[in-house]
Amino acid sequence: MKRFLFYFLGALFLLYILYFVFVSLVPYSEGTRSGELIKFSNKGVIVKTWEGEISQGISGAQIFQFSVLSGKEEVIKKLQNNEGNYVKLTYVERYTKFFFWGDSSYFITEVEEAQSPHFRDR
Repeated sequence: MKRFLFYFLGALFLLYILYFVFVSLVPYSEGTRSGELIKFSNKGVIVKTWEGEISQGISGAQIFQFSVLSGKEEVIKKLQNNEGNYVKLTYVERYTKFFFWGDSSYFITEVEEAQSPHFRDR
């Protein structure tokens, strides 16, 4: 009985590791979004994650929520410096999220400053 329990728990642990590796390495989708960066913060009580929002419309009705992994220091600095500005974000969408990654399944990989289509110089 102990041997069965050992193998069963080992198999469950191995399945969890394989699931984590799959979610980590295989993206669901990749793309870009542009908008005004309206929020970027480091939140959480026990596990701190970087969360943000961009507004993709004039009325603010279209909000794109995203997370940034802690190891992406350059992305975090660019987002902190561009709060309130129009930005173009490159993201990777994962199949699911883990509590220690962030609140969203969209993870930002690159940030570019962009010109707002609403306030162009004529």
